[in-house]
Amino acid sequence: MRSILLTAALLLAGPSFAQTSPPRVLRMATSVDAATLDPHATNALFTFLVVQQIYESLTHRGDDLKIVPGLATRWEQVEPTRWRFHLRPDVKFAGGEAFDADDVVFSIRRALAPTSNYGIFVDTVADVVAVDGLTVDLITRVPDAVIPDKMTRILIMDRGWAEANRSAAPQNFAQREELFAVRNANGTGPFMIRSREQDQRTIMVRNPNWWGRAANIAAGNVDEYHHITLSSDATRVAALLSGEVDFVHVVPVQDVARIRGNARLRVLDGQENRTVFMAFRQDTDELAGSDTPGRNPFRDLRVRQAVAHAVDVEALRRATLRGQAVPTGSMWTQFVNGWDASTNARLPLDRARARALLTEAGYPNGFTVPLDCPVGTYDEACQAIAAMLAQVGIRAQLNLLPNAQFTQKIRRLESSFYVLSWGVPTFDASYTLRAIMASRSMGGSASWNLGGWSNPAFDAMVARMDNELDPAARRGIMQAMHRLHNADMGHLPLYHMMIPWAHRQGVAITHRADNQFSVREIRVEAP
Repeated sequence: MRSILLTAALLLAGPSFAQTSPPRVLRMATSVDAATLDPHATNALFTFLVVQQIYESLTHRGDDLKIVPGLATRWEQVEPTRWRFHLRPDVKFAGGEAFDADDVVFSIRRALAPTSNYGIFVDTVADVVAVDGLTVDLITRVPDAVIPDKMTRILIMDRGWAEANRSAAPQNFAQREELFAVRNANGTGPFMIRSREQDQRTIMVRNPNWWGRAANIAAGNVDEYHHITLSSDATRVAALLSGEVDFVHVVPVQDVARIRGNARLRVLDGQENRTVFMAFRQDTDELAGSDTPGRNPFRDLRVRQAVAHAVDVEALRRATLRGQAVPTGSMWTQFVNGWDASTNARLPLDRARARALLTEAGYPNGFTVPLDCPVGTYDEACQAIAAMLAQVGIRAQLNLLPNAQFTQKIRRLESSFYVLSWGVPTFDASYTLRAIMASRSMGGSASWNLGGWSNPAFDAMVARMDNELDPAARRGIMQAMHRLHNADMGHLPLYHMMIPWAHRQGVAITHRADNQFSVREIRVEAP
């Protein structure tokens, strides 16, 4: 019945029979829908996967992961703390509004707003000013060599449209605020939304005003894009096998071999620039949901070390994830500037040592704690981890939550213990150092340190990193910060993710380590 309903919905969404030349349609299925269409509300992979097809940024990361011009044709660092962006002329939004410097100033300031979750990309920005209608200066507090990388994630909105629709400030996503921009979009990008059913499907069609088509900057030929959410792994794979979808973005690891064996299908895989880690609530005197009244076990390094000794990451890789993981002790991958093999070591599996550490810390019988995890690509790993922790006396009560609810819960600082995956879209370690590790008291970009780890020595090194202009010396500072974090076990890295994609023959798509794709670059032929 689920298959029949999906087929009917796809047919109803398709072109009319009166069309002499049917549009080229790409039907893509993934596991989680965009949580919002507001381009500055939540910095989450699945949300960006949707909004980046509609909105554009000043700089663009191509399929080779290199930075190329986007809404800016060129840029330069005119002073150590001033970047100048020269904007593309004759660009229009889907609604017909002209694009200019005022929209860029508005959008960057919107990303700086308290309700924005994109602060990590503008963390060093002190001001942004329009030099003229097609030139913008971005002024930073300290020299920032990765501003062009960060600008790939700041999507540009039309100021007039946002203000007219009471969306001048970003959605307060954590508080589930409703704005016009949450369910509606108006970008300069290659696609615009024709219809949207939250958590089911979003249908996009070509934006007739897109400047890039006339400029011939993209290789794709897709006319109509169906972004389909199928949270069930079995349903998603069945849709691919039956031909109801052309491309699956999240392929369950247990189905990779079966798909490879189908001559009609192709599997693309590789390591993702994304790390799965565990976070401990450390900034409260009492651990919510635990059976340790008046105490917080996670404030004791020995307890955090016990967790590390209890988790068999190699077993996760081999059995739970069917080889689709790279065990690690690092909070970022080798793709990232700042990678250091010396930080890749992890505490060995040693459950006897874990129990001894818990006893030393005053928990000879262990303790109970809720463990939050999103439904999706690593919930099976969370289930296995909970069982492993139980073997040393840590009774992790697993809460599997839909992605949007999980994100809102941890953003409201309501989680005592959680598992999260973290990518590095700037491909620079400062992104993780600032967002995940820096103390929340530093404000700004420290927006994802939701466990509350805080180390004054680490925080003092942030300024040194910011002010260091020599690339090698800066890299050394970032590596030293990573070693300090790992010694104190601020978080527990588990593994780098592998990302298998699958598609039918006749779909040409490039696999990317950032787990993103631009529909504008995809080519489809009739099945």
